[in-house]
Amino acid sequence: MIFSRKRAERHAGDERTTEVLDDLQAGEATRAVRTHGPYDISEAPSDVPRLDLGSLHIPAIPEVEVRVQADQQGVVQQVVLVHGQNALQLGVFAAPRSEGIWDEVREEIRQSLFNDGAAPQEVEGEYGPELRAQVRTPDGPTELRFVGVDGPRWMVRGVFQGAAAVDPAAAGPL
Repeated sequence: MIFSRKRAERHAGDERTTEVLDDLQAGEATRAVRTHGPYDISEAPSDVPRLDLGSLHIPAIPEVEVRVQADQQGVVQQVVLVHGQNALQLGVFAAPRSEGIWDEVREEIRQSLFNDGAAPQEVEGEYGPELRAQVRTPDGPTELRFVGVDGPRWMVRGVFQGAAAVDPAAAGPL
């Protein structure tokens, strides 16, 4: 998956735009290149076919079903990837260029889960701190795993359901 952003154009005499673009380019030059996604559009491998959902580009994987929910204007509201009995709900968010927002979002999720009667646990995962919780649903208890990845001016939040919620190795291509 890739998250893209539009770049401002440089205009002669616009020192602020030049400064912002120089800061962005310097950050991109010093950031470690990821070995797997999510990627910023500037880091993404070019040899992977993708489904373009605007700011979110999803790799086209034959075994993975992509479910997209849009509002009446056609704006994508929710993306869920399904593989076997596992699902991954994706959300993308704008973030300030100076810092990530996953720490703040994770705390909000923790508080919301706690208020709903769940007992979230923070664990260290492949992308850093994650939250795991069992929540009550009409179909019975459901395990969830919340993962966040901060990128340059964006954050991706994933919510795993199914066996992948308790065993990251079960996520397969998700």
